[in-house]
Amino acid sequence: MPDPVFNESMVTKFVNHLMYDGKKSIAFDIFYSSLDIVKNKLPNEEKTPLEIWKKSLENITPLVEVKSRRIGGATFQVPTEIRPDRKESISMKNLITYARKRGGRSMAEKLAAEIVDAYNNQGGAFKRKEDMHRMAEANRAFAYFKF
Repeated sequence: MPDPVFNESMVTKFVNHLMYDGKKSIAFDIFYSSLDIVKNKLPNEEKTPLEIWKKSLENITPLVEVKSRRIGGATFQVPTEIRPDRKESISMKNLITYARKRGGRSMAEKLAAEIVDAYNNQGGAFKRKEDMHRMAEANRAFAYFKF
């Protein structure tokens, strides 16, 4: 179902990942207030806060991941491409996880700071994507063990 403000189903999916104990209205409040904070942090940006959020998700979306595969007695880290729906889910979960790990303040401010960092290609979630790509690149020799 699309969300009430932006009429986007992607926002609802993000809020569902953000939600604790079925408190959806609180999760929506956190998300919308974090977008307001993003608008205040980037006042001279011509994009809307929703577009900034989408761009930041796009910046932290990994293209490949490594999966463990046991062949013979050895376990190899095999790089595999990620399905589009899983890419979206991973990027949302990483954004929320690294926002929660930030210090102090309210969740809305932490989420806004992580969105701004991801928009500028920095922060914990962006570093996680880079690490995933680095792992896949290092294990590229095992790509022929695909599932």
